[in-house]
Amino acid sequence: MRLTFAGAAGPGAGQWEPGRARDGGPSTLLLSVDNGTLPLLRGEVLSGCGVYDGTEIHEASAILVHLSRGGAEVQIFAPDVPQMHVIDHTKGQPSESESRNVLAESARIARGKITNLAQLSASNHDAAIFPGGFGAAKNLSTFAVDGKDCKVNKDVERVLKEFHAAGKPIGLCCIAPVLAAKVLRGVEVTVGHEQEEGGKWPYAGTAEAIKALGATHRVKGVDEAHVDLKNKVVTTPAFMCETALHHVHDGVGAMVKKVLELTGK
Repeated sequence: MRLTFAGAAGPGAGQWEPGRARDGGPSTLLLSVDNGTLPLLRGEVLSGCGVYDGTEIHEASAILVHLSRGGAEVQIFAPDVPQMHVIDHTKGQPSESESRNVLAESARIARGKITNLAQLSASNHDAAIFPGGFGAAKNLSTFAVDGKDCKVNKDVERVLKEFHAAGKPIGLCCIAPVLAAKVLRGVEVTVGHEQEEGGKWPYAGTAEAIKALGATHRVKGVDEAHVDLKNKVVTTPAFMCETALHHVHDGVGAMVKKVLELTGK
């Protein structure tokens, strides 16, 4: 079984300004699995490196840890595109004089072992997982700026549609579920709670955007995952919640476990 991981790093603009909360935006983890004689292979799709302008590193790492414990080999992907912008993570402000490439930045998390997302195909992978981080809303899509009217990167859209059409599971966490809500009609996802609850859920308004996209939002806790069995889409809130890291880690683990179960391998 082969797994692919793709992520999107980078901070967002508009309603996704980094000052809103510590967690930053979502990035993308693409998990793909092939049914061969190799150990279970997982793929992660990244969107850069760093919560404010790319992949949320803790989420990407948690996914890799849980996949490793599941006995999976992991392949990491990212699109070869420029970041929307570069954020100085010490200040939470754009660095106007810099420009960075999503594939090159994602290679930092992948320890250099990264593949262009254009090469990912559902024909030889069994699942796809997208971690969060602002990169999912800035580099994998324009959600950070355009909300429900956003556009999705062509290869991200292709991958989502290919895996969905093939009946293969897709996992997304943090803000990344908006990608599925935009691309897959009628999907059920979670980004956590629908009220801010005194700042515990600073991005609760995302639930309304998901509904405006025609998807169904399900309320879940940070340590839970929602499974849309019809569409084989598994989501978890992750850093959409202001909480201790281990709770995010547990929720990501619940997502990965369900994705692996849905591969049927």
